[in-house]
Amino acid sequence: MIHSGGIVIPLGGRSQTISFFTPPAPIQILRNFGSSKFPVMPEKEKLRIDKYLWSIRLFKTRSEAAEACGKGKVKYNGDSVKASKTVSVGDEYEVKTEAKRWRIKVTGLLDHRLQYSQAVDYYIDITPAEETERLQFQAASFNTGKRQSKIGRPTKKDRRELGEFLGED
Repeated sequence: MIHSGGIVIPLGGRSQTISFFTPPAPIQILRNFGSSKFPVMPEKEKLRIDKYLWSIRLFKTRSEAAEACGKGKVKYNGDSVKASKTVSVGDEYEVKTEAKRWRIKVTGLLDHRLQYSQAVDYYIDITPAEETERLQFQAASFNTGKRQSKIGRPTKKDRRELGEFLGED
């Protein structure tokens, strides 16, 4: 006997239902499309450059990304782009942020923010080696603001010893 959702097998006074796997409806797949289970965006969709730069975490807010586009800090083929420019897979952009000058190649479209570890899969960093070396040099020579020992202003102990030496109380 066939029952909705499976087959009913009579077993001496009691019956057992064996259920079939039913695939999810297409509507359910569409509902899950933007979730973390399905973080991929269709290739034909339109995606603005400011939203893309925000989603891959080059900028903290989308308005910062739009402002950078407006100030000419985002370039495509050497020309500055507006925030409304549509992004396509394979495009290469030069992006200047506060910390670094990026050269990125778009490998996938991402319209929502993900963890950094997942977001880096949607672009390739093709920044020249000189730029990364410059950043490493800056980080190595960064001054923390602490003075080196035995250089500069004397410590309290040094002042006491100097006072005793000079005979001052």
